[in-house]
Amino acid sequence: MKQFWLALLFLGAVSSAAHARLPEPPPEIADIPVSMLLDLGSGQVLHAREAQRSFLPASLTKVMTAYVAFEEMKAGRLDPAQKFTVRSETARDWYRRGTSMFLSGQEHVSAHDLLRGIMTASANDAAVVLAEGYAGSVPAWTLMMNDAARRLGMKHSRFSTPNGWPDEGQTRVTAQDIARLASAMIRNFPDYYRAYSGKRQMVWKNVTLFSHDPVSGVVNGADGIKTGYTREAGYNFLGSAQHDGRRLVMVLGGAESEQRRANASRAYLEWGFSQWRTRHLIAATQKIGQARVQGGRVAQVALVARDPVYAVVPRDNSEAITLRIVYRGPVIAPIEKGQEIASLVIKVGDMEPGRVPLFASEAIESASPMDRLIHGFMNLFS
Repeated sequence: MKQFWLALLFLGAVSSAAHARLPEPPPEIADIPVSMLLDLGSGQVLHAREAQRSFLPASLTKVMTAYVAFEEMKAGRLDPAQKFTVRSETARDWYRRGTSMFLSGQEHVSAHDLLRGIMTASANDAAVVLAEGYAGSVPAWTLMMNDAARRLGMKHSRFSTPNGWPDEGQTRVTAQDIARLASAMIRNFPDYYRAYSGKRQMVWKNVTLFSHDPVSGVVNGADGIKTGYTREAGYNFLGSAQHDGRRLVMVLGGAESEQRRANASRAYLEWGFSQWRTRHLIAATQKIGQARVQGGRVAQVALVARDPVYAVVPRDNSEAITLRIVYRGPVIAPIEKGQEIASLVIKVGDMEPGRVPLFASEAIESASPMDRLIHGFMNLFS
């Protein structure tokens, strides 16, 4: 039976102000029912309101459709140039139904263009064509969406549509879950993220289709991700921006109007950058600690972070910072280099702790019979 192993890595105080007051969030988000702002590099939540409350995502659903497509593309199972034939029934049902690419029956459209339509124009018909074309049916595609959600740890989210069209409340998410999805997309598929997110417009059939993204091109470093609106859901936004080496991910759910969503989104990101500062802790790929290995040629594997590790502290105050490594172990060999093994938990003052993934610095092969004999002999004297 596996159990948690904890290793205290670092304990230090930036100053004696261990209970400094945290910055007040911007007033623009005061009337937004659901909100969350995450610093991706440190894993720290800078602010949250009702982050575990279930809400209707509307077109934020399309981010999961894009994520599944990115998984299939990275695995080599989906070629962006692959073309799908638009079913006549799909064209009839979704033509001009909400936002649209105006796809016609029997038209051939590449996965690349469908993803452009999904992420930039929020095209409902594009999401359905991709789902049907690749998986064979919408239910088969949503099974893939829910499987991805399960693997990402999105415990309180469920998808029954590829585009977020109202489905009597079956499709629901939480801010915590949808921020986890965005974080995974940015970390796991950075090239695809840059290719498809944060575009202000696209041209299709000699028509310019526009994004409703309220921050890209407005907030410094903003590059997406997705708006959503239905009468039942209100105005939602999943956004991100990168500035001065930091990346923020934000979620807004249930705003009353498009203008309030825009004002809150911009103020939220700008507050996250202006009212918080970073304190560098560990260089990228620097060995941070070790995890015990079971059944390997060696008894331990070194742990590293892919990017520089930092903590975020209030700009005008300092906080005590503690770090610890958490993993479920011992880890069973064989282990691949770069395999995610553990988390570095970053605790700043009284804030909720952030988590940064840690990875194996090298591959560990399974032990040979001779290795096991040597290890057993050494354990007699340890």
